[in-house]
Amino acid sequence: MMPAAVLRVCGRPPSVEHRRPPVPHAGEVPIRVAAAPITPLDVLCASGTSYFGPPATPYVPGVQGVGHRDDGTPVWFATSAGMRPGDGSMAAEVAIPYVDVVPLPPEAPLTLIAALGLSAVAAHAALTRAGGLAEGEVVVVLGAGGVVGQAAIQLALLAGASRVIAVARSEAALERARQLGAEQAVPLLPDDDPAALAERLRAVTGLVDLVLDPVFGVPAAAALRVLRPRGRLVNLGSSAGATAPLDSVTLRSGSLRILGYTNNALSVGERAESLGVVAEHATAGRLTVAHEVVPFGEVEAAWSRRGGGRVVLAF
Repeated sequence: MMPAAVLRVCGRPPSVEHRRPPVPHAGEVPIRVAAAPITPLDVLCASGTSYFGPPATPYVPGVQGVGHRDDGTPVWFATSAGMRPGDGSMAAEVAIPYVDVVPLPPEAPLTLIAALGLSAVAAHAALTRAGGLAEGEVVVVLGAGGVVGQAAIQLALLAGASRVIAVARSEAALERARQLGAEQAVPLLPDDDPAALAERLRAVTGLVDLVLDPVFGVPAAAALRVLRPRGRLVNLGSSAGATAPLDSVTLRSGSLRILGYTNNALSVGERAESLGVVAEHATAGRLTVAHEVVPFGEVEAAWSRRGGGRVVLAF
């Protein structure tokens, strides 16, 4: 028998139970799990309110994880738990389709890569694939306090950005952004409107080439106002608002481009390529993110914990 986090009722946290290890089917890879992050997608799917619909219960949550194959090779892997029937990463042993398994460097820091995971993949692909970041460009990262934003600051600089300006709500997030390489960190204030935030941005940035936007709402509308002609804003989330007060004049006068991004649009190969970049930088000490490692047995207490980093369950 093996320990697994099992969710039986949507809207409640999973609890640890003991189950038989899965038997791999043809095309599946058996993996001993080392760590699994608790991501916003996990919590959303388990709430029963996601656009995927209520999941079939009981099931084991966890859309990603890290571990070892039988031969000791460290790997990262993805699952569709909560989005389609089946179990996820929050178990001591899993069986994963080989196309969803990515080998990692032998010395890879597994808990850090678990924390970075698909959030860092989103930051990398949104910057480079969707946004087309070029050497020497200036980047604004909205929502810089989150895991996507933290990763984006570092990945933009590693991809050749000349300057990165971060926008976040809390002083702790702003200070972390500076430590991660942001040249300037601009606060998002509770009563901000697009004009006020744009004025503070313009004072420290001048015109910018690319905005990475995991938040939308007022911050996105403000950032559009500091884009240079033909600048790009790549949106990959809406934590600050499902709608944004955009104005036609700003869009038309600068011939600006607003691009949508989702990891779901990546092919298996593209996802593996971005994950490989993330793993390489993390292993070399060039990429990190705020995270908290907790024992797997504390999953129930850690399930809805909030903060500026990611909770990673370790076996």
